[in-house]
Amino acid sequence: MAMDNAIALENRFAAQNYHPLPVVLARGEGAFLWDVEGRRYIDMMSAYSAVSHGHAHPRILAALDAQARRLAVPSRAFYSDRLGPFLEKLCTLAGLDQALPMNTGAEAVETAIKAARRWGYRVKRIAPDRAEIIVAAGNFHGRTTTIIGFSSEAEYRDGFGPFAPGFRAVPFGDLAAIEAAITPQTAAVLIEPIQGEGGIIVPPEGWLAGVRALCDEHNVLLIVDEVQTGLGRTGAWFAFQHEKIRPDGLILGKALGGGVLPVSALVGTRALMGVFTPGSHGSTFGGNPLAAAVGLVALRIIEDEGLVERARDLGAHMMKRLQAIKSPAIRAVRGKGLLAGIDIEPRYADARTVCERLLAAGVLSKETHETVVRLAPPLVIAREDLDWALDRIAETIHAIERTPHPEAA
Repeated sequence: MAMDNAIALENRFAAQNYHPLPVVLARGEGAFLWDVEGRRYIDMMSAYSAVSHGHAHPRILAALDAQARRLAVPSRAFYSDRLGPFLEKLCTLAGLDQALPMNTGAEAVETAIKAARRWGYRVKRIAPDRAEIIVAAGNFHGRTTTIIGFSSEAEYRDGFGPFAPGFRAVPFGDLAAIEAAITPQTAAVLIEPIQGEGGIIVPPEGWLAGVRALCDEHNVLLIVDEVQTGLGRTGAWFAFQHEKIRPDGLILGKALGGGVLPVSALVGTRALMGVFTPGSHGSTFGGNPLAAAVGLVALRIIEDEGLVERARDLGAHMMKRLQAIKSPAIRAVRGKGLLAGIDIEPRYADARTVCERLLAAGVLSKETHETVVRLAPPLVIAREDLDWALDRIAETIHAIERTPHPEAA
């Protein structure tokens, strides 16, 4: 299908809840994508970390094919021979006790909210319907009505209320603000270690460890949303490990499905996960054998191919190269591991303009919060391919510096 026809057809029949860049993708392999006209691009976005293993990883495709032919979805009404090994591996890697599998990241966040509230009532003995969860301003935890209700982004909330009560937002990275917000009704603190959709915002060093200490002091759960930062992305298996803490709950998704399936999970301590009883939560597709088989091989690939170490080393290289781009068109470069954000000075361009120019240069990324170009290549990317993309990024930034976008003044 020709590119213009494909775009027109999608625009006609798809609800307009996305504003895609003008490219029609048809194939992917490793760190590369091809459009319908055969042009090749380097993927510097990885579907928001969902494709950390690269596109069409042969081991993931083999596991997908073999399990689909064997048994895909029998329902959690029965045991399967795939779920136990998958969850054992996941819990062992996370240093936690039990997991509840779901499908999307937002579903896993909703699961965490339910777990935190029930823990608050049944363990902490908060009065019925009074439990509160502290969240961070600028957060992004998903798109359900509960979750957008505690978003500080007006666009996410507009026209979708009324929203559920029970959430208290504080500035991200501000330890004193969290301490001031804790009350006897506080059941949990729910935070991202690095805010991805918020603009790749990295908190001060020691902040997460400080939150852990506060939660311990006040008998409050610490639940960490690592849907984007988990599974090697930041140069550790999980971003919380950089500060040598252990959360009570860990939310995972995206890369857990190896880039081929939606797979997510809430992983937690036995004290937290023990609040679930038969019938208290469930999912038709959550934890199905196909998802478990893919999830298990996705974890094993990260181990076998040293992708955590690769993200750490290539991430340091990427940050060094980005910080070496001296241009008034860049306000800041932020990130950790193979997750970075280039904050563009609005006087020169908006971030979408930068992404459109990168598209023309053969590099795929996407803006967030109007000024930030986010970079999250597959963890399998070759150093020379990463360098090629970084060269194009530097060229694009300098070109914008010379010819500012007329609407960005």
